[in-house]
Formats: sequence, C-alpha cells, structure tokens
Amino acid sequence: MSPQTAFALPATVNGAERLDTSFAGTGKTQVYFAGSLSSMANDIAIDHVGRLLVAAKVGTPGGQRFGLARLLADGSADLAFGKQGSISGQFVHGFEAMAGKVRVLADGHILVAGLHYENAHRTLPALAMFDQQGFPAQGFGDNGRCVVRLPGDLSQGARDAWLPHGVPGAEACDVCVQDDGRILLLANHYFEPTDHVGMLIRLNADGSLDSSFNGRGFVMVRHLLMNTWLSSLKVQRDGRILVSGSINFPEEGLLARYHPDGRLDDSFAMDGFMTFKAREYSAQICQIVQHENGDLHCFGSSRDPMHCLSLKVHSNGRPDTHCNGGQPKLFGAGRKGCHWTAAEAQPDGRVLTVGATDGGGEADFILARYLPSGQLDRSFGKGIGWCRTRLSRGSHTATSLAIQADGCIVIGGYSLEGNCRAVVARYQC
Repeated sequence: MSPQTAFALPATVNGAERLDTSFAGTGKTQVYFAGSLSSMANDIAIDHVGRLLVAAKVGTPGGQRFGLARLLADGSADLAFGKQGSISGQFVHGFEAMAGKVRVLADGHILVAGLHYENAHRTLPALAMFDQQGFPAQGFGDNGRCVVRLPGDLSQGARDAWLPHGVPGAEACDVCVQDDGRILLLANHYFEPTDHVGMLIRLNADGSLDSSFNGRGFVMVRHLLMNTWLSSLKVQRDGRILVSGSINFPEEGLLARYHPDGRLDDSFAMDGFMTFKAREYSAQICQIVQHENGDLHCFGSSRDPMHCLSLKVHSNGRPDTHCNGGQPKLFGAGRKGCHWTAAEAQPDGRVLTVGATDGGGEADFILARYLPSGQLDRSFGKGIGWCRTRLSRGSHTATSLAIQADGCIVIGGYSLEGNCRAVVARYQC
C-alpha cells in the first residue's frame, strides 16, 4: 500500500461515548425552524457571549428559504431571537433561497451568506445582515439584504438539484469579513456546462460593490484558460487572500493567492497558482487553515472514489515535503467513501476537521485531529487520530464545526430520517 494513502474500517463509535451529554441532554439536538418541512445546517458560528448561530437551507410549503437559528450554549433554542429562536427568509420576495455561511461581526451583527435562486437553474450570491435580536440591519443592502449581480451576469451560477445528500455539489458558498468591514465572497459562473470559472468578489460594508478591488470589484480566478470551481476563501494575517477549490477536468486541487487590492500574488507557488493531483484520483479543497508560522493545511476530498484528503503547504505555496513527501494524504472510512467538509485550528495549533462517510444509512459524522506537522494526532480518537459517530438510525452529514471557549467541539450538520433535519452535536473537550 502506498505510504500516502491509508484506509481503515473501524467499528462505528457509539455516540454516547463521544458526545457531551450535558448538551441538550443527549449531546445532540435538532434545530427548529418555525413552519419548516425540512432543514439542512450548513454552517455554525459562536457569538461573543457563547451562543451558537446556525445557517441552514430550510424547506417550507412555499419553497426553499435561508435559515438562521440561535441556540444557547447548552443547546436549547434562544427564544429571544427571531421567531421562537430562528429566522427563515428570502433575499428577494417571491424567490427561493438558501444560507451557506454565518459570520459574527465585531459589532455583534450577524452576516448570513447564501444563494438567491434566480430560477429553477440559476443562482446568485446573496447576503443578509441582522442585529443581535434578529432584526434586519438597516444601512446594509435593501432592508438588510443584498443580491450580488456582476456585469455580464458573471456572478450567476448553476443550481444543484440532483446530487444526493452528503455529496459536495455545485452550490458552493463562502464569505470573509476583513478588519475594515469590507466583505469578500465567492461565486462560480457557468458560461456553459463545460466552461465555468470562479469569481472572487469584494463588497463595501454597506453591501455595494467595492470598485477599488481589482478596479471593478471582482477577480475572475482562472489559470491557463482552464475551468475553475471555488469552494472556500481565507484572509491571511497579512491581508492577502487565499481561494481554493478545483481546476481542470478531471479535477485537480487548486490554491491561488491575491494581494489585498485584488492583484494576483505571483510569488505564491507558480505564478500565483498551486495545483495538485491525489495520485490517480481527482481532488478538491473545501477548507484552508493557516498555522502560526504561516504554513497552510488544506482539507477536502478525492473523487472516484471519494476519500478524505489533507495536504500541508508552506506559506510560499510549495508542498511541505516533510509531510507525506509533499503529497496529499488520503484515508477512507465507510464502504462508499468519505469526505472532509470543514476544519478549525485549536489554540495549541492542532487542527480539528469534520466530515462524513457516504452511503445512505451508513452516512455518519467523522471527526479527526491533526498535528501542526500535518500528521494525524494519535492521542485523539482512541489512538488512530479520528472517530466515527453514529447519532441514530438514518444518515447523518456533518458540514461545519466551531470550538467553544472551554474547548468543547460543536458540529453542525443534518440527519436524514424521513425528512432532512438540521442537527447540532457537541463533543467533550
């Protein structure tokens, strides 16, 4: 077996052994959205007083809506927020929507990023901002909501209505708020099914397009005229901007870096772009973590088959040859594959990452911890560095995680037992 690949099929860990039962009584809770038929938690964040914010895609009798819920630190609904602890809405009246990310701003306001469904086939990136009580933030967009339209429909993407639950699809969404309040976000524009390109966009704090960014408010992320698809972005401590996803077909992993003004940073990797293959497999990145020394730790998945993927990269964009020879590291869990969806650095520099196994009723949460060196932390997960949690019958997909002030790990996702329902679980410190 190649040293860069490791596959294991441990017995599923019983949730009661890993979950913090002081959280909602069982270690997990469903997230309630008033009037919903279904819900999928896509992101989770912690506000300044320890409350949990959950961004979701919510199904209602009138179609899909974006959802934002707030839980108290113990997992109970914060009934002082929105309607019985949650908000479901549209970016534009009469159109469907979804929420993919949530961020807490320095002033306590809450920013939700998602997709406005223009029609049955097309999407546009969209934002909504709320105050701490759940009311629309005046002064941002149109009554607190903003749909981002670029010239030439370049922010228009494809609606993903066919992929099964748990499989990364076309509806990518990410957002970062800079220290000065300006907002960076992603879009993926489809000229046609075989010609698509990622867009990096910057808005002013009021939601208007920031024309000082690359002279027009956006950057078309394209390398050698190949297809690109963006899934995540990160602002480095020095202000430079990283974007990641995939490039070409079959897919290769992609990293690119830009200066704060939108110019490509050609000192990064090869002329600003770093691409890689995972042996004979396709690859994509879903999350980047930056260590204190500037090194980057990338997480995502291979394709065909789908396995969890990690890659350690130096701050200059060159692979770290001391970690797996500079090659992506893969491992498999479950009979039909697995993938990472989110990652977060702990204060001590170790990195937590979360994802799911794939395959109907066998889809479970998986949680791992990596050392700053890029290797799995064998002191975690009963000596193998990771664990798999069966929450209950049915399939469960983890999409996001956050670390509470006491070190406990909070994971957002969804369960599929009949209807899809948003869930939050907490693991012991």
